[in-house]
Amino acid sequence: MTRLSISQITTVTQSFADDLDVYRAAGADGIGIWEMKLQDDSLERFRASGLEAAAAIPAVPSILPLPLMEGPDDPSERIEAICAGIRCLARFEPACVLFLTGPGDDRPTILEGIRAIAGQGRACGVRVAVEPIQREFAEHWTTVSSLDEAAELVDEAGADAGLMYDVWHLWREPVEQIARHRDRIYGVHVADWRDPTRNTNDRVLPGDGIVDYAPILEALRWDGLFDLEIFSDAELPDSLWKDDPRELAERGIERLRTAVTASD
Repeated sequence: MTRLSISQITTVTQSFADDLDVYRAAGADGIGIWEMKLQDDSLERFRASGLEAAAAIPAVPSILPLPLMEGPDDPSERIEAICAGIRCLARFEPACVLFLTGPGDDRPTILEGIRAIAGQGRACGVRVAVEPIQREFAEHWTTVSSLDEAAELVDEAGADAGLMYDVWHLWREPVEQIARHRDRIYGVHVADWRDPTRNTNDRVLPGDGIVDYAPILEALRWDGLFDLEIFSDAELPDSLWKDDPRELAERGIERLRTAVTASD
């Protein structure tokens, strides 16, 4: 049975409690938890909601600093923040906690960070996963932009870490990579690619862009939560972040279901 979830960045202006209510009302099976939204009663509310936890995102999401997000400049502080995020998010039993490398050429620090993050994940009983970021905007986010590159990095680190597959980031990469690394994929994010895409935060709902989902889904053979993740620059006139969150969640789940079941 196909299971669907919504990542909390999709309804960025809402509280954690409102997200739970809205996602459940929209027919979602799960929620992609962002640490930055957590409040004192979030765990209790989550457990009462009946929703599952998809991929979770720590408040500091990358080993190296991100030009477009605030956070410590010192990678060692960032690594510790990610580890603290894992300890916090593990209580929700997510499918995985994802993280990014961040941009730059400090590969030794990235490898050290992956080892530390994987070790924290193992200690907390939660899987961790590196997310490759698509090439067009890689300079803002990452050193790896494909499953092959991310797997090579994890192997070099010798770490117990998996991979995150994000349709928006990887839809133009060869689907053969999916088959090659299928057993290492711990989470799946879904969004569509606007043509033209105006900036790094300009995603659209499945079916409103140009992604061909059929070969991706066939290669994935995914039986976990398909997690809708929409970044939508609020400064753009047609930003999805300006839509009513309840309506966006309902429409998003409907579009997501259509996209991921079309090839059944």
